[in-house]
Amino acid sequence: MNEIIELTKINMDKTIESLEKRFNTVRAGRANPSSLDGIQVDYYGSLTPLKQLATISVPEARQLLIKPFDKGCLSAIEKAIFESNLGYTPNNDGESIRIIIPVLTEERRVELTKQIKAMAEEAKVSIRNIRHDSNEKIEKQEISEDEQKNLQNKVQDLVNQYNKLVEEKMKEKQQELMTV
Repeated sequence: MNEIIELTKINMDKTIESLEKRFNTVRAGRANPSSLDGIQVDYYGSLTPLKQLATISVPEARQLLIKPFDKGCLSAIEKAIFESNLGYTPNNDGESIRIIIPVLTEERRVELTKQIKAMAEEAKVSIRNIRHDSNEKIEKQEISEDEQKNLQNKVQDLVNQYNKLVEEKMKEKQQELMTV
């Protein structure tokens, strides 16, 4: 029986981890190398993740520096960043690519806050689905109704705990976005 609770906890932890990764891809006016994680570069005919082709560093608070391992792919990296719709304008100096992170406008901050809320809601839906799966497993167990209710209550307590955690993470990210 504790196995079901542990498995539920593990799955909910994975949901929180995934949410944090998604939150990291939302830029908050400061340079963050993980904002480039989703970029795929057309490298000799195959799509390759940017972080496999270059080192990405943060020399200043609002600047990203991308140094490719192969200088021949500079223009491909520049094109991929430009086409990524992140709002970045890459500057190619022949050796590396610099990206100056523009200051977020109030309108863009509000838009990003809405994205954060949507991501948090998706995490809550995922947590509810985990609860549903756990409750189904509990009902299949050959145990008394009281034990079933007890286990389902434990699962519900976990759901409440993790939903609260999602809310806290969302508020932290919103605060980060709204801080100028």
